[in-house]
Amino acid sequence: MNPSPDLAVRIARLPNLPFDEIKSLWQRLYGKPAPTHNRPYLERRLAYRLQELEYAGLHPELLARNKERIEALVQQQSRKKRIRGELVQLVPGTVLTRDFLGVEYRVTTLPDGQYEYNGKPYRSLTAIANEISGTRWSGPAFFGLREKTKRKKK
Repeated sequence: MNPSPDLAVRIARLPNLPFDEIKSLWQRLYGKPAPTHNRPYLERRLAYRLQELEYAGLHPELLARNKERIEALVQQQSRKKRIRGELVQLVPGTVLTRDFLGVEYRVTTLPDGQYEYNGKPYRSLTAIANEISGTRWSGPAFFGLREKTKRKKK
């Protein structure tokens, strides 16, 4: 089966449609209002969606196989997230030290779940890591609090 010749005509007409019709077509095809007023973006996405709907009807077995592959990739990603090291739980009073660019920094965990650095309380280790480094860092990674996980070699 081939796509209908009407599909190419419908896509070719998109640039000439009034913007209200573009928004109406978006609502019909996506079931929600257009997310932007950027006409070229909407036209490209509508052209893609028209083709997607046309070809999905022509090859349902291919669509089903692709859905299975996508689900497998999603499952694989969620497993990777679970494998990633868990944050070590700290007892209040624990002192974390980190040598960064030749300077030793000390952070103390507080009973209320906050951290003290230079006599000032912080809500997260990330805020402290960012202040120390001057760039964005994951606080637990900066202070070495993620448990190491062994990666399997394939």
